[in-house]
Amino acid sequence: MLKGIPSIISPELLELLMEMGHGDELLISDGNFPAATRGPRVVRADGHGVAELLAAILRLFPLDASVDSPVALMKVPESAGGYTPPIWAEYRRAIAASGEDAREIALVPKPEFLERSAHVAAILATGEPALYANIIIRKGVVA
Repeated sequence: MLKGIPSIISPELLELLMEMGHGDELLISDGNFPAATRGPRVVRADGHGVAELLAAILRLFPLDASVDSPVALMKVPESAGGYTPPIWAEYRRAIAASGEDAREIALVPKPEFLERSAHVAAILATGEPALYANIIIRKGVVA
């Protein structure tokens, strides 16, 4: 154990966060996301939800201030009739509580989100049951 590191952050996740550089992206995926077949490194976080991991990560991880949207969500298809996943409000609260500025959160259509997921530094695969709970965060610099 270390002081100041949230206990939900595993040693493997802490190593990954330390290795990531400015502009690298991390995908925190829900339980339905095909993490094992996307290509990049996968870190397992079974038994944890995306919102709780996001809040813990943002205690250590600066968002990229050099881009308009350092946070991206998988867009809900129009066929869902304007549905907005309740978990998105939890993400906004976690970002606000961290003191980070997400500016605009990008809504990325599923095909583009899946393509982008092949190029992230890693996927943090959770057991999150909420639908459309996938989120990509872009690392900034520690000022």
